Amino acid sequence: MEKIIILDFGSQYTQLIARKVRELKVYCEIQPYSLPAEEIERLAPKGLILSGGPASVNAKDKPYPDKRIFQLGIPILGICYGMQIIANTFGGKVSPAEKREYGRTQLKIIKKNILFANLPPSITVWMSHGDSVTTLPKGFVNLAKSARVGCAAFANETKKIYGVQFHPEVAHTPNGKTILNNFLFKIAGCLPTWTMASFIQEKTQVIRNTVGSEKVICALSGGVDSAVLCTLLHRAIGNQLIAIFVNNGLLRKNEPETIVHRFKNLFNLRYVDAKKQFLLKLKGVVDPERKRRIIGNEFIRIFEEEAKKIGKIKFLAQGTLYPDVIESKSPWGGPSATIKTHHNVGGLPKRMRFQLIEPLRELFKDEVRILGKELGLPEDILLRQPFPGPGLAVRIIGDVTKERLRILKAADAILSTEIKKANWENKLWQAFAILLPVKTVGVMGDQRTYEAVIAIRAVYSSDAMTADWADLPHKLLGRISNRIINEVKGVNRVVYDISSKPPSTIEWE
Repeated sequence: MEKIIILDFGSQYTQLIARKVRELKVYCEIQPYSLPAEEIERLAPKGLILSGGPASVNAKDKPYPDKRIFQLGIPILGICYGMQIIANTFGGKVSPAEKREYGRTQLKIIKKNILFANLPPSITVWMSHGDSVTTLPKGFVNLAKSARVGCAAFANETKKIYGVQFHPEVAHTPNGKTILNNFLFKIAGCLPTWTMASFIQEKTQVIRNTVGSEKVICALSGGVDSAVLCTLLHRAIGNQLIAIFVNNGLLRKNEPETIVHRFKNLFNLRYVDAKKQFLLKLKGVVDPERKRRIIGNEFIRIFEEEAKKIGKIKFLAQGTLYPDVIESKSPWGGPSATIKTHHNVGGLPKRMRFQLIEPLRELFKDEVRILGKELGLPEDILLRQPFPGPGLAVRIIGDVTKERLRILKAADAILSTEIKKANWENKLWQAFAILLPVKTVGVMGDQRTYEAVIAIRAVYSSDAMTADWADLPHKLLGRISNRIINEVKGVNRVVYDISSKPPSTIEWE
């Protein structure tokens, strides 16, 4: 399969590069910047993209690729820090600017070239850099400039090595998709062959080859990821799949009954009532990382028990997605810290009886929905909002108890109902309630109250990598707040979260 490799130098936009490349129907994968040239040669990509990053090429401890990659004859596009890496490697000079260039700026194209084909002479681009190329490396020509930067793009057309100081992958560069299109198809010679139909064909064969005649168990939560995963597995191996729905007590109001009703006729489905043991394991636990690990361990323990009842089970399938992998561990192995451990990734015990298969781990969330549509799943499943694997345990800040679950389930049900009534459900990526670990003073019926606080979170996003808070109508927020305070015993205050990602994550824990 044709592919593009993105070498990651720690940019906050690296995943956006991957998204944009895949939107153009070219498969790509993110690799550490230190990937050896021999490994890149073995992977045989059609092209390399060097991401941006927060470092300076003039720093002693800078992340730097294997210099031999430039001798492989593979077309290369360097973005921001990636451009500076190219300049530094080929003898150019990179210097710190007197003032950082950050935000939208006009780029003037000063030389016609393939990278900027089908573009006007001046375009709006998004800059985010402190250093810039001040002396061109030998064999390179200047392609474009901005008001502050004399060389904002360059090329060695003989070697098919290009660099841009701006970020074509972000929405703030309106013509960025055209630039990436030119690199992929005109320079690297890719073909737009990566589709969900081809993904299904490839993955079903991989699953069959991996599993053979063995049985596979898969956790069904009722969410998009697990529904798509089970459907893909069922298409590949039929009745060798055993879907297990574990009611851990951490799901939304009435959700267990809905899941069983919806999926019992689609797969070989087993129901496990584990509410009591999950609550017991979580008693007194307030640290979110511990919650995730406890939940991951308990799920595996239950699966192992169920496997014993069923007979010999070799494989466990999980709906791990690319953002799960990215957020659980920095893909470039550098100073980038773990943001959170996903129970699908780092939350699992190191020793377990099963071999893990994760057919969706290369996909972003919106790609999973496209995959589900290709597999024939109905929209009411595919358009469900994301729900964290650990469930409401990570939406209850602090101790998870039966009473606190009652409060959050009731508040979240009201929020969901009002969002749906106001026709906002399909406009939002997510909308959910969080129970905070504080109480506040209130007055109800002329009596002093000292009760819990509910936070409301509603965001726009397309892939969960970035998100903007949703400016919901004040009347809608007012109805939600009034209903929660009046109908949910134990709550006397509702607040609204107006944080974007980054710097905040979508979930609070």
